[in-house]
Formats: sequence, structure tokens, C-alpha cells
Amino acid sequence: MKFYNVPYSGNSYKVRLLLAQVGIACDIVEIDILQGESRTPEFLKINPNGRTPVLDDNGFVLAESNAILAYLARGTKFLPEDRQRWALVFQWLFFEQYSHEPYIATSRFWLQHKPDSPERSAVLAARRDGGCAALKVMEGHLSKNDFFVTDYSIADIALFAYTHVSHEGGFPLDDFPKIRAWIERVKTQPGFIPMM
Repeated sequence: MKFYNVPYSGNSYKVRLLLAQVGIACDIVEIDILQGESRTPEFLKINPNGRTPVLDDNGFVLAESNAILAYLARGTKFLPEDRQRWALVFQWLFFEQYSHEPYIATSRFWLQHKPDSPERSAVLAARRDGGCAALKVMEGHLSKNDFFVTDYSIADIALFAYTHVSHEGGFPLDDFPKIRAWIERVKTQPGFIPMM
């Protein structure tokens, strides 16, 4: 197995975390997106969308971090077989990609990798409400649950990746004690590895 990875990317990290927790050996290929390495002709043959992460499982190539999570987690405790709990995991995976990542992750990228400018300020302001709304949904759910779907699953892994570094995107968690407690629970899971 070969994994095309960006070390500081939450989308790459979530896959590395699951790989570690499932105990799957994988060759890591570092891609420097800031230097355009995901837009080279060679990389575009691997993923025509020009994005990371990408998993190559002996010629079966799969992009999109949450699709990779589902692929790797199938048949493990990280993706329940029960139809309803399985569907709830996917509900949170879609929530992460549609209601969470576009606000919290992109704000983090702009703050860490783009120079201060009126454009950056406008981008961050446009994402503020969406990021806060996502955190409020998570806080409400975690006020009644230890994890997102009964037990620790890829739903937690997907949401953990950018939530635990949300302060780097301008979303501190001071007002979200349930999220902070959940982050600590995730860090105690067997096989846990830090992002960097």
C-alpha cells in the first residue's frame, strides 16, 4: 500500500491515524502541495483532481479522505456493521466534509500559508459563521454522547483531524468544553498518533 500524504493536512492525518490504529503498514509518499507537487503531470495521472490524500492499494487508487477511511475501516470496529449505526457514521462523515472542513480547515490553511491581505481577511470572515455553527452542532451532540456514533469510529477520526487544531484556523475551543473532553478521549484510543 502506498499513501500520498501532506504532513500538516488534516485530511491526510485522518488516514494516517486510522492506518496506525488498524495496524496497516503503508509506504508514505510526501507531497508538497505548496510547491505544486499535486499538480504535476505525474501526480495528475494518479489523481486527475490534483488533490491529496490518495491511497494506492496495489493498483486500486482511491482519493478523498473520507472514502479512504471507509475503505480501510470496512470489516473493523471503526465502521459498524449495524445498518443504522453505519448510516450515522456516514452522516457525520458528510457533515465533516460539507459543514465543518470548508470553514475550519480552509481558515487554518489561509492563516498558516497565505500572507495577510484584504483577500485573506475577507475569506476568513466569510467562513466564521459556518465554522462556529459546526462546532455548536458538535458540542450539542457531545453533551449527550462520548463519541459521535456509540463507540469510537471513523466519524470521530474524521472530525478530530481539524477540530483538535481548530484554534490554528481562528476557532478556539474555550467555549466548547464537551468538544475539549472528546478530544482528550480520542487521544487515549489505542494506536493514537499525533498529527505531526
